Amino acid sequence: MLLAGLPWEICSLAEFPDVPEVAEDGRTFRDNALKKAGFVAKTLQMWALADDSGLEVDYLNGAPGVFSARFAGAHGDDVKNNEKLLALLDGVPWAQRTARFRCALAFVSPAGVAWTTEGTCEGFIALAARGEGGFGYDPLFYLPEYDRTMAELPEEEKNRISHRAVAMRQFRNYLLQEFPGTEERS
Repeated sequence: MLLAGLPWEICSLAEFPDVPEVAEDGRTFRDNALKKAGFVAKTLQMWALADDSGLEVDYLNGAPGVFSARFAGAHGDDVKNNEKLLALLDGVPWAQRTARFRCALAFVSPAGVAWTTEGTCEGFIALAARGEGGFGYDPLFYLPEYDRTMAELPEEEKNRISHRAVAMRQFRNYLLQEFPGTEERS
């Protein structure tokens, strides 16, 4: 875990089942991450970290974007989302199938002080799904430098290069720089 070794107790929102889910209705991933972290920080009166992430396809002017999880309608139907994406890109030349996964992180204090960052992972949308690993658009997200889709990568490799990993490394560096006296534990 990218936050392992830091001197703070890290809790999951699952440990607070009474906190209601926050609607992800922002225009950007950053908007949604800030809204979620801000609400949780205020509700629980503790610092909160939230993310929002998804797929941006250049040929589709950045779609599915913030609608990635519900691109085909129902929230979280990966098969239908992938089918819709492939249908929209049917016949589109390879060079125009560029895309990226984007992750926005927001870290917010109970008083509303906020810090944000974003991480991306660049690739292409494959012609057909490949691989059994991962979730969401991973079987369609092709990485030329690996000659594999995200779903074909070993989990540890995916977790090293993903958009979330990039954003989390930036967050870890922020914590170590901005909170004097913070030292990593072994």
